[in-house]
Amino acid sequence: MIDRQSFGILPAKPHTVARTPDGRLLHEEMHTRGGFDGPFTYLYHLHPVTAAREVRVVESGWPQPVSIEEALVPLKRRLYDSNRIPAGGSLARSRTPILFNSQLTIWVARPNQSDEVYVADGDGDELWFVHEGRARIESVCGWLDVGEGDYVFIPRSLIHRWHLVSPSLRLLGIQAKEGMLIPNNFRNPVGQLRMDAPYTHRDFVRPTAPIAQYDKPIEGPNEVLVVKGGRTSLHVMERSPMDVVGWDGFVYPFAFNIHKYQPKTGMVHLPPTIHTTFVGSGAAICSFVPRLVDWGEGAIPCPYPHSSVDCDEVILYLDGNFTSRRGVGPGCISLHPAGVVHGPHPGAYEASIGTTRTEELAVMIDTFQPLLPTAQAANIENPEYHDSWKTSGA
Repeated sequence: MIDRQSFGILPAKPHTVARTPDGRLLHEEMHTRGGFDGPFTYLYHLHPVTAAREVRVVESGWPQPVSIEEALVPLKRRLYDSNRIPAGGSLARSRTPILFNSQLTIWVARPNQSDEVYVADGDGDELWFVHEGRARIESVCGWLDVGEGDYVFIPRSLIHRWHLVSPSLRLLGIQAKEGMLIPNNFRNPVGQLRMDAPYTHRDFVRPTAPIAQYDKPIEGPNEVLVVKGGRTSLHVMERSPMDVVGWDGFVYPFAFNIHKYQPKTGMVHLPPTIHTTFVGSGAAICSFVPRLVDWGEGAIPCPYPHSSVDCDEVILYLDGNFTSRRGVGPGCISLHPAGVVHGPHPGAYEASIGTTRTEELAVMIDTFQPLLPTAQAANIENPEYHDSWKTSGA
């Protein structure tokens, strides 16, 4: 929800007659948030949108997260290796939940097939980070090309599917049940991104026009997997839902590449809040990108040990020199729970003095509700991680 966009055939005013050039009446749909008080998008269909031949419960949706005691206790720092998640399947059906609470779920996914059906996730906004690979996202708003380093936002219940361009993808996903937004403090009173925000409107990639054309056949499957309350229903429609020939509004998919994030620095080390990129569902999503480090006399660039007693911290390590960690590499995901002091590995604090920049690339998720590890997380955990802070002879 960056700014207003409009494409295709639109009437001069909402809720009035709209016709194709050959005279056919278009059918307006409003995709609304917050009841009718939040952002919304008008969608103009060639056909009525309510028709379905069949609706049935299916078991072929993605697995819902379930915690297990042995993955949760004792309370300690944990490290998961997402490289151990096997590749396979489509994103519509294959995503592995590793951490969750009542407000969000964190997935890892390695699809090697395009979605054969459309998906509408009624349980939350989806924010994906593309670690590896390229894809095209098809939605009622058009095509969106995404690739390595992109955050990809999919609004709640928006009908879409992923088409793989590369042989496979490696993704980290967040299902935000209470929504995901640009921080309000990055906007000025009229909603424009401020000049001191860490990104600009130009940095965000929007879908390219409607897919459908009024004078050509509508392509695509007629099946939609609809997820609500953790249950999946298959809606078999009379025709493909990709019959939108015009749309106008604030609700649409978008992509933002992590390398476009504009980092801040100071004379001494600034808190991780300066890396905030998205917020919502009791969480902050932060981007750590290559940057100059703290330059004041006597500054210690390495993150200071901290007891953030109200937040759990998750970091996906992507690339570069992770100055505060050893033994982690691309694809590793750390969980540092509230209640356990955490910070750089022994030696990293001292070694950072005098450095001028860092090349690290990572995504961080801070949550105010505790995160529960799943059985799938336990299967990919490095059990030695917590003890890696022990000094020699300890």
